[in-house]
Amino acid sequence: MYRIGVDVGGTFTDFTVLDQRSGEVSFHKVSSTPSDPSEAIRVGISQLLDQFDIAPNEVGFVGHGTTVATNLIIERKGVPTALITTKGFRDVLEIGRQTRPNLYDYRDVKPAPLVPRALRFEVEERIGADGAVKRPVALDQVDAVIERIKAAGVKAVAICFLHAYRNPEHETLVRDRVRAAAPDIYVTASSDLLPEFREFERLSTTVLNAYAGPRMQTYLDRLSNGVRELGMPVTPYTIHSNGGLMSIPTVRQYPVRTCLSGPAAGVVGGAMVAREAGFGEVITFDVGGTSTDVSLIAGSRPQFTSSRTVADYPVKIPMVDIHVIGAGGGSIAWLDDAGAMKVGPFSAGAVPGPVAYGRGGTLPTATDANIVLHRLNPKTLLRGKLPVDEAAARRVIEDKLAIPLGLSVEEVASGILRIANANMGRAIRSVSTERGFDLSKFALMAFGGAGPLHACEVAAECGVPTVIVPREPGTMCARGILLSDVSLDFVRTRIAAASAEVWDSVGGFFEDMRAEGDGWLDGEKVAPEMRRFQQQVDARYEGQNFEVSVEVPAGEAMALETFLERFAAAHKTEYGYDIPGRTVEIVNCRTKAVGLVAKPYDDFRAPSGSTLEGSLIEHRTVWFNADTGRIDTPVYERGKMPLETMVSGPAIVEEMSSTTVIPPDTRFQLDRNGNIIISIVGGKQ
Repeated sequence: MYRIGVDVGGTFTDFTVLDQRSGEVSFHKVSSTPSDPSEAIRVGISQLLDQFDIAPNEVGFVGHGTTVATNLIIERKGVPTALITTKGFRDVLEIGRQTRPNLYDYRDVKPAPLVPRALRFEVEERIGADGAVKRPVALDQVDAVIERIKAAGVKAVAICFLHAYRNPEHETLVRDRVRAAAPDIYVTASSDLLPEFREFERLSTTVLNAYAGPRMQTYLDRLSNGVRELGMPVTPYTIHSNGGLMSIPTVRQYPVRTCLSGPAAGVVGGAMVAREAGFGEVITFDVGGTSTDVSLIAGSRPQFTSSRTVADYPVKIPMVDIHVIGAGGGSIAWLDDAGAMKVGPFSAGAVPGPVAYGRGGTLPTATDANIVLHRLNPKTLLRGKLPVDEAAARRVIEDKLAIPLGLSVEEVASGILRIANANMGRAIRSVSTERGFDLSKFALMAFGGAGPLHACEVAAECGVPTVIVPREPGTMCARGILLSDVSLDFVRTRIAAASAEVWDSVGGFFEDMRAEGDGWLDGEKVAPEMRRFQQQVDARYEGQNFEVSVEVPAGEAMALETFLERFAAAHKTEYGYDIPGRTVEIVNCRTKAVGLVAKPYDDFRAPSGSTLEGSLIEHRTVWFNADTGRIDTPVYERGKMPLETMVSGPAIVEEMSSTTVIPPDTRFQLDRNGNIIISIVGGKQ
């Protein structure tokens, strides 16, 4: 049987195919189709079935990462959405919090609410902070609101009542009433999606889920139909933001959980590849056509967060902690009003793409710069499937940038990459140095189509001593999908001082969430012996506003004293201090239900090539920097290179999905798993 992983990016859609019988792994790429991402998936799978002679009925699994929900929010292309909330609270969505990203920048305004005020409806009801019903739901008001919603042509409804995280009774009642009266309207209740305190974040997340839900369903229907039309007897899975897989019915219910779908798969795959290569402390560096995604892995474990923003809208769901900036191969180089050169955040994307691709692009990009400097093959990419026009790339850099700046084309192209590298370096420091981590103890795991192009220079700038480039790095996120488990997160809020009585109630919360998780895993058809549960408690010192997470072993009792000791240690790690004697407050209890998937890591190990001479493709004059100018540089085919043979730079290593640039004064070799391990010499701290 075959397993297929798919990652939909802004420029390319990537595929990894594993033959479970022979262990052979194959890779494929097609251009993304932004107007309908499912079309690129259908076309790409059809091509790889033909190319690798795979019968559709031999495919046993299809998993994919998607940015559809994210793009719907960023581009504000969701559906007309209404909100039903507790009387007196309809403006919480617009008021938000007092925090401002740029306090003194009057041009920096908050995004407009996704639900206009005219579609935010109030009903009388009240649940207390203790979960007790203070005032029943006014059902006559609910029925009147439903009629107004139907008359307004609304396609989705978000329901968020005060303190529904403690008692969902009122939200459930209204949710069922809306579905019965308007079955065609998509409904999200906050207690189904996020039974966790903090009113504004819970409300925002619920609205985002409803706003993206109907069009996400349309996309999922197209994807499922496309897979079915190809004759494959499987229903696709989707990776979500915490790095786990969800079935289509679960994604339909929780589309907002897919906001970091593809990048999360890359971090999961990167952590596993790095661990197998002997590296536990890693910064993942995923550079695609439109963005750079960086994440920190400590002790072979990705870092997680439960709060971030998408297009400046708060999203409070568990997710891999990934920092995203607008810097990639398609990032456009431009001159600001003062005549200074900038790179990004605007991107040429898949359409029209870089000028060198000949698809109508008219603005210089980082990819055009790499082609002009011969870091990228100046004739073809993707093993000859993508012709490249070096002359066009050179002309656009000259006309748009070099002539206005009074510099040579090579100097400007090199400057484009230096600016892009500086932007990427800042992103890396934001997840590491700024959080107290010493980058000299980390390795940089470079993947994505453009990651290995920039990795060595970025590592040198940040003081990272080692770069790891996995096999076919441009398809790493697709590979990560094949290394991911099925999982879903559950949460309960219990704000109380950590006493013996409260600690006993925490155990009851975990039992309830485990039962809920078992029910979900039943629906995902996960065998009991393949189930695992992970537990955490969010806690804080009395008087604090933010929490730290403490792991609690699943299936065994932990004494309250042990928990308090672990909380103090976690607080000291996070903030640099603890407060002996201060009361500790428990805030949230979290459980992750996991369905283990067999990890085919051994099947990803590359066979050894013949000799270094046998892998040599050509020599090319490559510009590395102004001091060296163009240097005669060997170009190697990665698949033919021998394992565990040390090679000195400069060098270019090409493969189907990416190109690795290895500057002078570096050394590299392919380890036993086929990863390129590069030693950076003399990087600045």
